[in-house]
Amino acid sequence: MRLTNRPLRLGVAALAAATLVLAGCAESDRDNDSDAEGGSGDSSSAPTGGDFVFAGSAEPVTFDPFYASDGESFRVARQMFEGLVGTEPGTADPAPLLASEWETAEDGLTYTFTLEEGVQFHDGTEFNAEAVCANFDRWYNMPASAQTPDLTYYYGALFRGFKTGETADAAIYDSCTADDAATATIKLKSPFAGFISALSLPAFSMQSPTALEKDQDDAAENPRQTPYSSGAPVGTGPFKFDSFSPGENVTLVRNDDYWGEVAKLDRVIVVAIDDPSARADALRAGDIDGYDLVGPADLTTLGEEGFTIENRPAFNVLYLGFNQKAKPLDDIRVRQAIAHAINLDEVVSTSLPEGTEKATQFIPPVVAGYNDGVQTYEYDPEKSKQLLEDAGATGATIEFNYPTGVSRPYMPDPEATFNILSTQLEAVGLKIKPTADQWDPDYLEKIQGTPDHGIHLLGWTGDYNDTDNFVGVFFGTEQPEWGFANPELFDKLRQAREIPTVEEQTPLYEEINADVMEFLPGLPLAHPVPSLAFAPGVEGYTASPVQDEVWNQVTVSE
Repeated sequence: MRLTNRPLRLGVAALAAATLVLAGCAESDRDNDSDAEGGSGDSSSAPTGGDFVFAGSAEPVTFDPFYASDGESFRVARQMFEGLVGTEPGTADPAPLLASEWETAEDGLTYTFTLEEGVQFHDGTEFNAEAVCANFDRWYNMPASAQTPDLTYYYGALFRGFKTGETADAAIYDSCTADDAATATIKLKSPFAGFISALSLPAFSMQSPTALEKDQDDAAENPRQTPYSSGAPVGTGPFKFDSFSPGENVTLVRNDDYWGEVAKLDRVIVVAIDDPSARADALRAGDIDGYDLVGPADLTTLGEEGFTIENRPAFNVLYLGFNQKAKPLDDIRVRQAIAHAINLDEVVSTSLPEGTEKATQFIPPVVAGYNDGVQTYEYDPEKSKQLLEDAGATGATIEFNYPTGVSRPYMPDPEATFNILSTQLEAVGLKIKPTADQWDPDYLEKIQGTPDHGIHLLGWTGDYNDTDNFVGVFFGTEQPEWGFANPELFDKLRQAREIPTVEEQTPLYEEINADVMEFLPGLPLAHPVPSLAFAPGVEGYTASPVQDEVWNQVTVSE
């Protein structure tokens, strides 16, 4: 629930199993947050001011969230930017933010947003309906050079296409009109049941049209490194950009003119420490106040030493992806052989945090469409060897790609997971060619943007509670990551996302999840439990399953 303006981020709620039906009218509920329970503690009487130093696993890729798809860029973006829609604290469900309410037409094509009034961007530009339309039209009118999965991943995946280019015919966005200063109407060309939830993504944050026009060039060779996106981002959030020292830190300062609950801290400083044990050591040494992605080995010891551990609900999936453009992965028997070669119990117990659950499909159990009856691939080395023999692939060399220099919520220790998986695959007679690449920028660009990879470790933390945000993002269109075209699967996913209610969607998504596991484009491995750690003096931090963690209620005391 929300206060009169910005939400008080108090209380760690369990992830809601029920999915919000996005139809009719959604209204702001901003009255009762003061009764919520404290996350790391009740910050109402805590000291104010000072710095909060937080360690992530990598530096942000960019400060323009539209061009981001990584959690570290989004972590910083959430402090500076806001969208029309946010999430209920502690859950993945949508809630009003810059839009106080919205109405959805019965046909699912028209959305009318009532906007918060009196809001300004950090540069003094007024936030209003014209600013909303400027943002939507900017996304839709991206130049051809920016219409690539590595640059505009979320828009391409969710809105399906741009005004021009190869995907124009598939685009679902139609128009935005400013009915008056506080009312904006968005029209779609086809229904998208997850539209409201999708707007909670940082990629669809509202950015200052004035600042974008001044400092951003979307046609630049690298629009992630323009004057705007590398050092002059402007949003409406509780913190403003101050500085970025590559290899050192990102510094944000309090926005004293914030329209909502003004931050208690003077500054927040985000540092990148790629090794989980090094993050733990930095916390023990007092160099940082908190960090994300606690390594399995540190969970117990940090708790015993008096540090606070916060667990996020697992809203993710770690998977072993198969690129079918790389032979012999185009043969279903080889993909099945790899699946039967994997001992998931061993993978979970040796490389993933306590509490991790094995995965049977590409969505967590709490998401609509989860199917208990999907095809599973039990650990059976002998069956694996037979399948390889039948496919003529015994002794085949398989390139195994994995990232370095990163920890992700779904993949806290990539090298440890790679080591156990490669050992299991070699045990059935495959020859593994290990290929390690630095996470940023090499690994993601290679896996998501080129056909030059084999099997690979990757995963996904859900952005909002909608089935399309998992299977639709993975398998809704032909993508270099997977290297296959399956028109029947693509069509089913398109049909599902256009069904107006979750209840009506669910049977089709159950069927889709069964289809995916028979087709086997990759092997879901696990749903790891991500953990954060804090110094004893940190209070007011609310963990979120989708990492929608804004720090305006955080305080730090000695």
